[in-house]
Amino acid sequence: MIRRLWFQLVLAFALVTIVSVLTAALVVNMRAGDEFRTFVAQNQVQQLDLIPRLAEYYAAHQAWSGVETVFASIRGMGPGGMGPGGPGMMRGPLALILTDADGRIVYRSTTANMTQGTRLGSAELRRAMPVMVQGEPVGYLVAHLQRDTALSSAARLFLDQFNQALIQAGLIAGALGLMSGIIMARRLAAPLNRLAYAAQRLAEGDLTQRAPVAGPSEVAGVAEAFNTMAASLEQAEQARRRLIADIAHELRTPLSVIQGNLRALLDDVFPLEKKEIATIYDETLLLSRLVADLRELTLAEAGQLHLYRTPVDVTAIIARSVTLFAAQADEKRVTLHMDCAPDLPPVLADADRIAQVLNNLLSNALRHTPADGAVRIVASRAQQAGCATSDTDTICIRVIDTGPGIPPDDLPHVFDRFWRADRGRARAQGGAGLGLAIARQLVLAHGGTIGVESKPGKGACFWFTLPVAHAPVTSTPIDASYSW
Repeated sequence: MIRRLWFQLVLAFALVTIVSVLTAALVVNMRAGDEFRTFVAQNQVQQLDLIPRLAEYYAAHQAWSGVETVFASIRGMGPGGMGPGGPGMMRGPLALILTDADGRIVYRSTTANMTQGTRLGSAELRRAMPVMVQGEPVGYLVAHLQRDTALSSAARLFLDQFNQALIQAGLIAGALGLMSGIIMARRLAAPLNRLAYAAQRLAEGDLTQRAPVAGPSEVAGVAEAFNTMAASLEQAEQARRRLIADIAHELRTPLSVIQGNLRALLDDVFPLEKKEIATIYDETLLLSRLVADLRELTLAEAGQLHLYRTPVDVTAIIARSVTLFAAQADEKRVTLHMDCAPDLPPVLADADRIAQVLNNLLSNALRHTPADGAVRIVASRAQQAGCATSDTDTICIRVIDTGPGIPPDDLPHVFDRFWRADRGRARAQGGAGLGLAIARQLVLAHGGTIGVESKPGKGACFWFTLPVAHAPVTSTPIDASYSW
């Protein structure tokens, strides 16, 4: 119970309230006693008509010299102040101080020990009673009762009632403060309790659980961060399930073919000939290629793929890829040519991996380009190529085809695993859908960027960038294993 946040907040509110009320009550009680004694003393002075007498004296003499006679002439006043039998609400000496208009003390009774020196301060003057002559202050009279002065029963009754009222007000304020503390503590703790409940449900596997965004901005910010994390976890779990389903689906087809053909051979449905065995062998090659692609993609995404980066001539890589696909382009009656800017600097890359990226893009471009179409490979500085980067230290390579293009809804998924624009396309015609995903990871591993631009009916343009090598061409490989 004590460890609960709302309970600790209530205790904190209660402690602050009690300390504040007690401090305020103590200060008010002390000030009230002093102010009440000052009020009693001033009331006594008014009963004695002391202010008018002092005004008459100053009007007659135009100075305060000899003013002691005025104090001595008042009934009941002597050298020590007013005696025990005088009028008023107290029993004890009345302390009096008289000053001139500038605050300099001209008379002090023997009991007036509350002020030292020859001049009163501004705070004391504000509490003093002015002596007025012809509308102008000519002096100030300070009257005060000492703290040890015994008050009358009526005065003590008034102070007792005042203290009781002060205690009652303190109790009411404390109760209200405690109630407010409970309400505020509950309101502060409620969003945290809901957040803890959502976190517990999330830990139990309910990835759809979200915390309500409520409460103070700090608590609401934590709830928003929790919801963002939960959404990311849900998306990651969905991606994991899709990946497992896709892998199972991709493996099922070649395994089914192999299993069916072997069963047919065992049952003598198919003759045991090289042609049938070749069919099974082709399926094993497809299966092996799929496993290899999955392994390569996994290593790339985990940052465990080793790259041997050296300064290489990107034009030479493009030329080799064009030569490799020339026969396939001729067979499809597709024009294939390259357009490389002159004097391109070398790029820092793994030549084999970049050739793999380029071959993937060329293979896709030729597959989707109809007869009598064209595929162009363009290489130039990034700021001149229209790529989504203006870095002057990068080379941009673009593969542009005249195929049907990619629908806008499909563009964000082009580089996803197992994604195909044509869901019904056979694997023998288009692979497993891992080529572009692998190409993306390889480009990112080189510190470059990759993207695609396309409009339906106007072909597609796949592009990627590579960093320029700032060292002369060398054949010494550099092990540049990467991680992010």
